[in-house]
Amino acid sequence: MPLSHDHIRTTVERYLTRHPHEREQLDALLDALDRPGDDIASRSTFTGHVTCAAIVVDHLGRVLHVLHLASGKVLAPGGHTEPFDDSLAAAALRELHEETGIPPQAVTPWPGYETVPFDIDIHDIDAHPAKGEPGHVHFDLRFLFRLHTETKAEVMLQEEEVGGIEWRPVDRAASPSLREKLLKLPLQVEPETANASALIYNDHGQYLLHLRDYFPGRIWEPGMWSLLGGGREPQDATLEHTVRRELAEEAGLGLADLTSFGTEYASDAAGTTVPIAIYAGRWNGDPRELRLTEGVMLAWFAPDDLHRLRIADTTSDLVRRHAATRPACTVPQRGLAPEEERRASPHGTVLNVIGVHLYLERPDGTVLLGLRHPDSVYAPSTWHVLAGHCEQENAVTCLIREAREEAGLHIERSDVELVHVVHHIDRAGDRPRMGMFFRARAWSGEPQLREPDKCTRWKFWDPAALPDNLVPYTRVAIEGIQNGELYSETGWPA
Repeated sequence: MPLSHDHIRTTVERYLTRHPHEREQLDALLDALDRPGDDIASRSTFTGHVTCAAIVVDHLGRVLHVLHLASGKVLAPGGHTEPFDDSLAAAALRELHEETGIPPQAVTPWPGYETVPFDIDIHDIDAHPAKGEPGHVHFDLRFLFRLHTETKAEVMLQEEEVGGIEWRPVDRAASPSLREKLLKLPLQVEPETANASALIYNDHGQYLLHLRDYFPGRIWEPGMWSLLGGGREPQDATLEHTVRRELAEEAGLGLADLTSFGTEYASDAAGTTVPIAIYAGRWNGDPRELRLTEGVMLAWFAPDDLHRLRIADTTSDLVRRHAATRPACTVPQRGLAPEEERRASPHGTVLNVIGVHLYLERPDGTVLLGLRHPDSVYAPSTWHVLAGHCEQENAVTCLIREAREEAGLHIERSDVELVHVVHHIDRAGDRPRMGMFFRARAWSGEPQLREPDKCTRWKFWDPAALPDNLVPYTRVAIEGIQNGELYSETGWPA
């Protein structure tokens, strides 16, 4: 199945979150993604199409280049995507293997760049009359990899396309934009651990596992049981900060104490290896009460049950090794009922989840609502405004991204205004949430079902006749907006 525009767009937006100053120079790529009918993953789309390159750095800090015979230029290994590529990064690895013979398992994604391009470049390609190809544009997404220090790269060149290879110092990298980014990167002999996971256990000898979404090629360990965690972000002072942030973002979970349990090395089916810092913590709550924002579900499992799960051997071994350091089973706190024990939590600052919401009102006064999918974890078969959680981005950027991804609506930043904030919780003890409602004074496009697994229908409703099955805090916010009120609260105990 060809790479989807949604996958390409998500990858590009992740890149722009780190390099917002490059948005204007990538306008041609963003415009191409917005053109209906153009498959920019196909090499036959001559208005411009995507290519992928592998930036490989060896243990001496040198960058791999190849001589492309077609262009006569020395470039990083790379080329066109194919319909069978699982992801853009996978396309880069395939091209590396085809052009140089270096297999995917000989390299490791640079920490923090597992799914995010290191550089994106747009360049013109000359016409090739012999092949019937007019001049066109390449949108080149470049992914960064480290050659394993124990690996001797045995090169087998694709002779019809590649004339030779060269390992260049960083300051001689062929691409100026790539050279600039590489010079800012600490090219230490071994990559710094930039991923952290939480090994959470309870007093009954069980471990909390996370069933991940099944998105092959797009996420790590798709459809498998794993630990909660993720990659280090610029605001994380330490990897403990990383794992605490990930617990809060993915599950609304805060733990009083976390202890370092060392570094593990996880491998996927292709042999790609990533170092992960492991932090262990005790929690006796009910995972069904957590607000899961990624993946399918959370559940407790005893080490003896792991053989029944689809789980990586490294994760299973990690759980068993940790279990061996603890008593077989401990007794829950006496004097506390199970419900009280679950709800016990440390006092102090509580992180609030920030959500952005689109208040889209047509000239006739009707307001856009979407009917959530019956299988939605949150508010199934219930009407709600277009909404999403802030990632590593500001709220207005998040709103514009969500409107485009969910409904194909295009909104300019200058047309956005904040019209209401609702501070709400669903039930006592849940993580508090701050819902920011933004009005779009102008927009282009009509609502489309871009994510049918989340929303099954868009409809404009009269605010005086809203549907009965409407998310409660959404009703409160719409009424507040209609009354000119800027703030409301709902769900808090009296």
